[in-house]
Amino acid sequence: MTAILVDDEKHCRDVLALLLAKYCPTVDLLAPCADGRAGLEAIERYRPDLVFLDIEMPGMSGFDMLAACRFTSFRVIFTTAYNEYAIQAIRHNALDYILKPVDKDELVQAVSKAIQEREHRSAASVDQFVEYLTRQKLGDRIALPTMEGLQILKADDIYYCESDGGYTHFFLTNGKNVLISKTLKEVEEVLEHKGFCRVHHGFLINLRYVQRYIRGDGGEVVMDNNKTLPVSRNKKQEFLSLLEKI
Repeated sequence: MTAILVDDEKHCRDVLALLLAKYCPTVDLLAPCADGRAGLEAIERYRPDLVFLDIEMPGMSGFDMLAACRFTSFRVIFTTAYNEYAIQAIRHNALDYILKPVDKDELVQAVSKAIQEREHRSAASVDQFVEYLTRQKLGDRIALPTMEGLQILKADDIYYCESDGGYTHFFLTNGKNVLISKTLKEVEEVLEHKGFCRVHHGFLINLRYVQRYIRGDGGEVVMDNNKTLPVSRNKKQEFLSLLEKI
């Protein structure tokens, strides 16, 4: 089984390489990579069976790297010191992980599992994992699949979302505009229980940032950033009912 490892800490790369050489001789380690960019290049070059991947890395996190991969037919074993929301996502999607400092027995078990899953072709793909992340309620956060990778945002960071065909613009409280390759309907499915309302076929708004409502056939809503958005007639009553509950 061919493999690469991606970790920004040299001593972690060295320790893992030594453990693999000693306890997992079936693993052929092709490249130790110091960051996500190098990891992307190595994945494209070697097309490995297995990737050992740190999560928290400067510049490009492990999740960002996976989202940016063009070649995704490999298994992932995360190596991380952070036992938080990511672990639940990894477990759910049948991708393995090892908490640092790496224990040799856990390493052997994870590699054995990866080999078995390869033989039975039952491992969840990286594409499925990224898709899972973008749809989960990660506490009060959501993961947006951008061209560069995944961008993690809090729901409170978003003023409103605007449809652009098969894409959606996110207008943020910091003044930035993030474009993702998801339809507004798909975005609505993620945000509908986070205080958002579809007021128009082209707009999904954060009810926390409604400044005022202007009466009309459907009417208009003014957001805290002074942006005025239309409210469609068939969405008016639902919107006003939700507004009264805030």
